[in-house]
Amino acid sequence: MTATPGATPTLVLVGHGMVGQRFLEALAERGLTATHRVVVLCEEPRPAYDRVALTSYFSGRTADELSLTDMEFIGTHGIELYVGDPAETIDRAARTVTARSGRAFAYDTLVLATGSYPFVPPVPHKDATGCFVYRTIDDLLAIEEYARSRATVGAVVGGGLLGLEAAGALKGLGLTSHIVEFAPRLMPVQVDEGGGAALLRTIEEMGLTVHTGVGTQEIVVDSEGAVTGMKLSDGSELATDMVVFSAGVRPRDQLARDCGLTVGERGGITVDEQCRTVADPHVFAIGECALAADGRVYGLVAPGYEQAETAAATIASDEASFTGADLSTKLKLLGVDVASFGDAHGTAADCLDVVYSDARSGLYKKLVIGRDGTLLGGVLVGDADAYGTLKAFTGSVPPVAPESLVLPAGASGGAQLGPSALPDEAVICSCHNVSKGTIRGAVTEHSCTTVPEVKKCTKAGTGCGSCVKVLGQLVTAELEASGVEVDKGLCGCFAQTREELYEIVLALRVNTYRDLLDRYGREGARGGDGCEVCKPAVGSIIASLAPTIGASGYVLDGEQAALQDSNDHFLANLQKNGSYSVVPRIPGGEITPEGLITIGEIARDFGLYTKITGGQRIDMFGARVEQLPLIWMRLVDAGFESGHAYGKALRTVKSCVGSTWCRYGVQDSVRMAIDLELRYRGLRSPHKLKSAVSGCARECAEAQSKDFGVIATAAGWNLYVGGNGGATPRHADLLAQDLSDTELVRLIDRFLMFYIRTADRLERTSTWLERIPGGLDHVRDVVVEDSLGICEELESLMAAHVAGYADEWAATIDNPDKLARFVSFVNAPDTPDPVVGFVPERDQMKPDLPLLSIGMRPAEDLLEGSAQR
Repeated sequence: MTATPGATPTLVLVGHGMVGQRFLEALAERGLTATHRVVVLCEEPRPAYDRVALTSYFSGRTADELSLTDMEFIGTHGIELYVGDPAETIDRAARTVTARSGRAFAYDTLVLATGSYPFVPPVPHKDATGCFVYRTIDDLLAIEEYARSRATVGAVVGGGLLGLEAAGALKGLGLTSHIVEFAPRLMPVQVDEGGGAALLRTIEEMGLTVHTGVGTQEIVVDSEGAVTGMKLSDGSELATDMVVFSAGVRPRDQLARDCGLTVGERGGITVDEQCRTVADPHVFAIGECALAADGRVYGLVAPGYEQAETAAATIASDEASFTGADLSTKLKLLGVDVASFGDAHGTAADCLDVVYSDARSGLYKKLVIGRDGTLLGGVLVGDADAYGTLKAFTGSVPPVAPESLVLPAGASGGAQLGPSALPDEAVICSCHNVSKGTIRGAVTEHSCTTVPEVKKCTKAGTGCGSCVKVLGQLVTAELEASGVEVDKGLCGCFAQTREELYEIVLALRVNTYRDLLDRYGREGARGGDGCEVCKPAVGSIIASLAPTIGASGYVLDGEQAALQDSNDHFLANLQKNGSYSVVPRIPGGEITPEGLITIGEIARDFGLYTKITGGQRIDMFGARVEQLPLIWMRLVDAGFESGHAYGKALRTVKSCVGSTWCRYGVQDSVRMAIDLELRYRGLRSPHKLKSAVSGCARECAEAQSKDFGVIATAAGWNLYVGGNGGATPRHADLLAQDLSDTELVRLIDRFLMFYIRTADRLERTSTWLERIPGGLDHVRDVVVEDSLGICEELESLMAAHVAGYADEWAATIDNPDKLARFVSFVNAPDTPDPVVGFVPERDQMKPDLPLLSIGMRPAEDLLEGSAQR
């Protein structure tokens, strides 16, 4: 049924996932939607969404936020989109496709983008009640409902990308989680043995149990056919209520098989370099269902996008080909950065490995280097900040020694190559194959001045997002090189940076946000209400300088209350179900039996969930907003105060037991930790501050992973600064050594006030230390050598803070006016929030969260309502 002369040709797209949507965009870019009738048959009850970010659905992202489909785009281009109505048969002779609804569509060109399906090992009872796959939003909804009602333990079969995400999702749902991986390490495709070991340690520290080198032999079920366990290949048995299969995917090629298209021996619709099927020139296949011309089926989104663009170009009679793709990936799994690029496993002849490994911090970095110095590939676990730059250098000889590229930032001999060192042909965005030269051209030739404008112009950064950081650096560098003044203002309200605003507030004693905005804000912002960027930033500046500039140090006083972030509004941490957590300060982690009993009694009386934190404190979860003052009253009466777990302020100063108890200790680390925590408590800063004191070089308090850490020596104390744990770990740098107590406190005073003075909004000390010109050497010159002559002022500012400190909880419960804010409904102050509920778990309680809702119409409504001509 070829279109007759003058008739509009019809293009039918079967499948509307990420690759299918990219194909539609490529058609529109080439004007084909104006010359063709475009029909899309989508199996799922919703249009294309971001399957790469699927797990974020459990973190609160809605289906609308995950969606990749702009219905205005669909309507503007006259695309007929049928959701919940997949293709069921293809008649190649008649060139028709028949959908499940019975609709039949004649086509001139047919594009198959049917994707893949989850592979479920052929083990007994694989379809039992409690067995699931992890592929779609509907799968996640089913998993959550079962986890809430029938499961306490879950096991994931598969330790790859989706398997780890599934295990994290089960843990987030409150289940004890296991991962079963047949290979000897996690993520065997992406990382090598060393990277897998680092990843394993980090994941096990999160409370997940990993079983590697074993396979699933059988799913054990009860008399009703529900899962009760798994038998593994090593003879062991794992008790579990729920099994999630995430053991890889297979191409969805059954539709092609049924109509006689050629498929590969191991699956996949065979296509040529133009993504046209080898059996029928009128049919194309793209994405995970296609067996590419190089003999591979690609399971990553970036190659799928390239195939979509190739097919669209070919249909438009343009020259294009797909002969293979870069399999480099950068992922964040359970909060851990994992990346691999190029020849990550070192398969090239005569290649050499350059490795940095820190088991304690969960860091592993390996670069594969050719004999001539060419960077061939690498693996990064725990810290993948350099991924974008290193990947772009792959295939060339980096301008510095490879050994320096794997050392942590701040380490002696380490080097940080910026994107300015990359050649123009270096690919920055793999998802859309965008080079550095193209990005530079967007700035110089297309007058783009912001990252969003460059994204729109080039599509760089609109795929997985791993290149956005490098993209921003390139845009800024190009603008500055072109002589364009880059707006580095804090926000749309202030043209000044946070550092400049700090200096204005300090020098002119500006003690209100309103005064600062009206006098120094941008012309159009003066007299306005400000924004959610500058209000908390300025509120923090005023709070940190309050005693010096004559402002109230109490963050809920007057105007200050309206400037605070959500947690500070109620001096407690907001949790996912609308309840709050309460964390009293326990300086140095030292607490009396009476203090423990008090916390236990309060938690019992208010029905709170209790947990020991990583900062050596006790966290009480599940308090309703109206209960907070009542809890604080009992804590304050017992001698406790706010632990500031909710604020951008000092959190904790951890300690080991030191020389008082430990036979290895050389200094009293507990005493020092308590002194430091009581000195810096309540100190507001650009970001949270964490500290620790270790009593000897064994470093049990992990001081080198803190914003400022102290390690005892026989001669005194060593001070480390700029450390960071969490998702982007960084070793702290040695600032000074063998300090006396007085010298130590003086240097910490100076360091903290210099950081507060010069850091950007929401910038941790680790990032600040790497960004500030001169880095550690400059900071040492300022705070140790007093090169700027400001140390006396820094010490004075800290002394004012120490003298002016007051507990925020005590100040609140003593003020009836302030207590009035602690209600769920201002018009019904005695009514608790009905949404805040709890269910029992392990002799405590957990949030009773409502089932995830996709907020969309039924499939049958969408099926009729989304078809547009």
